[in-house]
Amino acid sequence: MKKFLACTIAASCLMTLVSAAQAHSAYDGSWDLLFVTQRGACDPTYNFSVNVTDGIVTHPNLVKFRGYVARSGAVRASVSVPDKYASGSGRLSGNSGRGTWSGFSGNARCSGYWTARRT
Repeated sequence: MKKFLACTIAASCLMTLVSAAQAHSAYDGSWDLLFVTQRGACDPTYNFSVNVTDGIVTHPNLVKFRGYVARSGAVRASVSVPDKYASGSGRLSGNSGRGTWSGFSGNARCSGYWTARRT
């Protein structure tokens, strides 16, 4: 019984270590983003930086920002600030990425593309 209990504890510890190691994303770190409006009357460009930790995309000053990077590099994110909303998707690969976005600013509907560079 003691041997079984020791093996169970050892297996649990190993599984915890493996889970913690897998939590890190290949895309963790700081990223600079450039959003370009191609259609609509929104601002021509938007620049800001985000941080990726364990595949979760965050911004320190945007409370209503949600984003996720899958292991494959696929990205989905959305941001909402007073009178503005945008959502987008795309892909990161290595130290760069790109994708498309759409949203609105006031009554204007807009869309375009985004690029990303790891800093």
